[in-house]
Amino acid sequence: MKPLYFLFLFLGFTLTACSQDAPLNKDIPPYKILTSDSVYVTPANLKKNIPVMIMYFAPDCPHCQHMTMEITKHIKEFGNTQIVMISFVNPQVQFKALPKFVKDYQLQKYPNILVGTEGYTYVVQKFYQVRTTPYFAVYDKKHKLVETFAKIPEVQDLVKAVKE
Repeated sequence: MKPLYFLFLFLGFTLTACSQDAPLNKDIPPYKILTSDSVYVTPANLKKNIPVMIMYFAPDCPHCQHMTMEITKHIKEFGNTQIVMISFVNPQVQFKALPKFVKDYQLQKYPNILVGTEGYTYVVQKFYQVRTTPYFAVYDKKHKLVETFAKIPEVQDLVKAVKE
């Protein structure tokens, strides 16, 4: 009976340790991203009293591309939400992919969307313990965490979270 107890205890710890839960820290991560305009941006650049949605993505990820299309299709429903799209990996490689991504999805048309890469720092990836992309984190107007989405959400779920 004891070995069975320890097996379940071990499985419980293992499954919880590997899950992609919301971060314990409810603040916006201390990112420093480089935009395709060669400008570094941090959370200090965010406007006060406006909700924030962070999308951790990869430009070559089909699910990320689909979610970007859905977000832009429903951009009016997000109101004035600041949408920060953060990618990862080598900035030189991303600088070929990021401008193309921005251009392909016409993201320059949306003043509330910012796209950049965190390069090799992985600050945001570690902060949220991201294992798959896209990953979303929604913050209220006081920039406190409302909800995270480790699985691909419906756009209406993102809109609902932003309005809470």
